[in-house]
Amino acid sequence: MASSSKQDHEPGPSSRESSPGAASSVVDLSDHVSDGDLGEGMFAEGFAGPSKQIVKPLSTEELSAFKAAQEKAGVIYISRIPPGMRPTKVRHLMSAYGEIGRVYLQAEDPKRSFLRRKYTSTKKVHYTEGWVEFKDKRVARSVADMLNAQPIGGKKGTRWRDDVWTMKYLPKFKWNMLTEQIAHEAAVHAAQLRVELSQSRREQQEYLKNVELARVLDKRAERKRKAGGGDTVEERPAAKQKEEGSNAGVEPKQQRKRRKKEDLAPIPSDAKLESVLGSIF
Repeated sequence: MASSSKQDHEPGPSSRESSPGAASSVVDLSDHVSDGDLGEGMFAEGFAGPSKQIVKPLSTEELSAFKAAQEKAGVIYISRIPPGMRPTKVRHLMSAYGEIGRVYLQAEDPKRSFLRRKYTSTKKVHYTEGWVEFKDKRVARSVADMLNAQPIGGKKGTRWRDDVWTMKYLPKFKWNMLTEQIAHEAAVHAAQLRVELSQSRREQQEYLKNVELARVLDKRAERKRKAGGGDTVEERPAAKQKEEGSNAGVEPKQQRKRRKKEDLAPIPSDAKLESVLGSIF
């Protein structure tokens, strides 16, 4: 059933995610999230777990029971989080339908968040998607089927009364898969950033190299002009040198026309007769 408002504001990880060899103690996790629940790249403020964590060594029977509980748990994916809704509020709303394990909401893209804070009056963190773990997968499936495409509801005048849930049950999906997926996405994003930075660095070095080369060539040409040498063969445009090279060894156009006219000139009849008689005798 739904927990009290105090419990909703005390996020923390589940009660069985600790290492087996840890000392026995009870820790209030209102401002702390253990590394066992958050994978690499996960946003700490987007996590909300049970309010208390009991840390003690696990016996063989307890370890078996813990694994069975993990197998029994089910995860719901929420594709849209209403603006301004925080993990504790999602946990409070979902706990009305069954026992909740862990809740994680993904914060929006940093670039989008920067633009929103720059051009709007809302400065708080916005979340785009989330995952809710139920202790019983059957309850999770039923809740997803019941609440999907349904209004959030609540008392009249509440902020998210008319917002609509968009959720889906993830069969055979466990919480450790979520942490691995987010860690993989964070690693891929970091690799892309490294590649882009490396490419940008190479382009910058090439640009500076070309600028320096142009400066040296301009300085050399300026010294030659001051010396009064004028343009040399080396300084002539490459296109002009290429044109001159292509015309080398080609007879002038007028000579070609004159030769063509001489070849097409009519042969006298006497010359034709002599050529015919010469070919016969």
